[in-house]
Amino acid sequence: METKFLLLWLEAPLQSWGFDSKFGRRDTLGFPTKSGVLGLLLCALGAGGEQRELLARFAGLRQTVISFRDKDRARPLVLHDFQMIGAGYDDKDKWEKHHIPKTSEGKAAVGGGTKMTHRYYLQDAVFAVILEIPADIADACAGALKNPVWPLFLGRRCCVPSDFVYQGTFGTESDAEAAAMQKALSHESRKLLADFRVVDGESEDGDAFTLNDVPVQFGRVKKYQDRRVTKILLNMPDGEP
Repeated sequence: METKFLLLWLEAPLQSWGFDSKFGRRDTLGFPTKSGVLGLLLCALGAGGEQRELLARFAGLRQTVISFRDKDRARPLVLHDFQMIGAGYDDKDKWEKHHIPKTSEGKAAVGGGTKMTHRYYLQDAVFAVILEIPADIADACAGALKNPVWPLFLGRRCCVPSDFVYQGTFGTESDAEAAAMQKALSHESRKLLADFRVVDGESEDGDAFTLNDVPVQFGRVKKYQDRRVTKILLNMPDGEP
């Protein structure tokens, strides 16, 4: 299968890339997941529902993430946001009661509908994502990212990108990476330095681990497969080993 490479620039005040979250605790990984990036792409395409056939075309293709940080600063901090869900609503009001959490059967929760959640976000993070895609849908993906059907967000709906996500389509991964480095060097307001790279597969150059983030099925019942990745450190902040 002939492929091409999309260069996506993910920059925002807040990003959150959940990979092992439950309702009460919404963690974030330190870089974009493949499920999150493909979710963004499908939002741009307006592709809702399960999308099993489309997702299967991306399953075996590569994703490389390059993380950038400000040259004179440490890595982005994690913001912990404590929220109350369903508090202060009147269950007698036919509209307000829709905001109160229910059980899976649609009934009132035991002890009331108020739930506490802990949500985590990356602050001022910058990532370049090089996504391998089938060549026959490259133009459609590029057009959708420039004129998305549904709004784009970086992990959660409150995480709105502060720069154009689409940065070009390339014939090779090395060309896409060169464009990402040039984008970082020419940033208008920040002096960016490549911090680490996350690549598919195992490499002796970094730490390898497994992520369950390759989407097989979206929709109401989501299904994922494992992906082996390696995180390779590039430029360490001062004071870190």
